[in-house]
Amino acid sequence: MTLETALTGLNDQLRSALPPELAEVLDADRRRAATEFAEVGTKIEDFTLPGADGVPTSLGELVADGSAVLVFYRGQWCPYCNLTLRTYQQELLPELAKSGARLAAISPQRPDGTVPDLEFPVLSDVGSTVARKLGLSYPVSAVVREAMQTLGTDLEQVNGSWELVHPAVVVVDRDRVIRFIDVHPDFVTRTEPADILKAL
Repeated sequence: MTLETALTGLNDQLRSALPPELAEVLDADRRRAATEFAEVGTKIEDFTLPGADGVPTSLGELVADGSAVLVFYRGQWCPYCNLTLRTYQQELLPELAKSGARLAAISPQRPDGTVPDLEFPVLSDVGSTVARKLGLSYPVSAVVREAMQTLGTDLEQVNGSWELVHPAVVVVDRDRVIRFIDVHPDFVTRTEPADILKAL
């Protein structure tokens, strides 16, 4: 089963449980127009972000022995993100280990001490400092904000602001130069593991 198939199935299941008016709002948000994102060949400034456990990790550390795969995601509250990260752990992480590449996930969620059951760094880009430089962050519209609050997600508490990131995968080489970037304004879709391995 591809990641796309799994995500589509999850979306069908979640959407059927939503009131029609909320489903309509979230479906419209999926059709969000893309903005300008960082391009292949762009060099990323080094950064250091705290992990979910409070331990900091720098980009320099991640690319010390090879390329790094940076996965930008919305937060632990997002079921599509959780499915994607678990898939990457199962299908991508073992292959990356063979080439010395590192995997790290980055979200705007505050580090709360809750460590996800994942075998790679999960970092907090509070304020979306790193994501914004890559063109990945955006403010949540008032109508989507209301829908999310109705569903029990208050980003003001979780992230510190009503700002989200487009899910994305960015492959960076040892010189911190972007060699691959795949951005998904439609938050239900994600980059297939096979495409990331091909990019590497």
